[in-house]
Amino acid sequence: MHRSIGLAQRLPLRRRLAVVLGTNEIASAVAVLLRKTGWDVILSYDPLPPVLRRGMAFHDALFGDPAQLEGVAAHRIDFILEAFQVFARPDRVAITWLGLTELLVLGSIDILVDARMQKHAEKPDLRGLAKIAVGLGPGFFVHGNCDIAVETKPGLNGTILTSGITEPADGRSINLGDTGGERFMRADMEGRWRTSLDIGVRVYKGVVVGHHEGDPVRAPIDGVLRGLVRDGTEVPACAKLIEIDPRSGRAAKWTGIDDRPRQIAAATRRAVEIYENQHGLVRHAPLYQ
Repeated sequence: MHRSIGLAQRLPLRRRLAVVLGTNEIASAVAVLLRKTGWDVILSYDPLPPVLRRGMAFHDALFGDPAQLEGVAAHRIDFILEAFQVFARPDRVAITWLGLTELLVLGSIDILVDARMQKHAEKPDLRGLAKIAVGLGPGFFVHGNCDIAVETKPGLNGTILTSGITEPADGRSINLGDTGGERFMRADMEGRWRTSLDIGVRVYKGVVVGHHEGDPVRAPIDGVLRGLVRDGTEVPACAKLIEIDPRSGRAAKWTGIDDRPRQIAAATRRAVEIYENQHGLVRHAPLYQ
């Protein structure tokens, strides 16, 4: 007589698992630091907001393109069991279209990090879905919808909250060179974005960078394309479509982990350590530095 064996019984033994919601530059920086600290990491795609700084993120690996940050590469998985082939490599993280509910079949998630940066959306209660639920950015309430939180607002970037509510978004952009919000172009309505350009291309004010619902979108200033939503993406109204880095020469940056995501990622890793210490959880030894 044969007994049915559930998926959880057939899964191979693993180290501790971190699920990061989001595939943007902050989610990707968090994934890199957690992986280097010894965690198995899966990034789960969410369509909102569209990923802008793709050269600083693992996002394009979802489409089969190479994506690597500081020696760690992302590999797309389409089925749960494929994750364990990725985890066998200390220099790999998994990235997937699968949502959190589908990933819960893996069993106990040790860390769940909401790095989607949905600044104005109401946040779901993540507590109980993992041993530690970490909220990044606006809209998180420690002991309300997460276990511990990290500020992402300029001036407070990387501050860890063990109680209270994270600061709301104020719509202000961090200065880059001599520019603020004027370096971005946004969608004025919901629709499809098309572009033939790539991240890192130099453009000049007035040049058509792409088309949104057939209407041309022009570069607002001279500089390098630091951010560019992927061609063919359906975007909501007000979503950022392009970002120009006005800095000249080597000062311009459109690849790798930038200072702000690195600070947030380091704070996330520290937040996990704080929570583990407070609740007597066993800390995991690093695989490599």
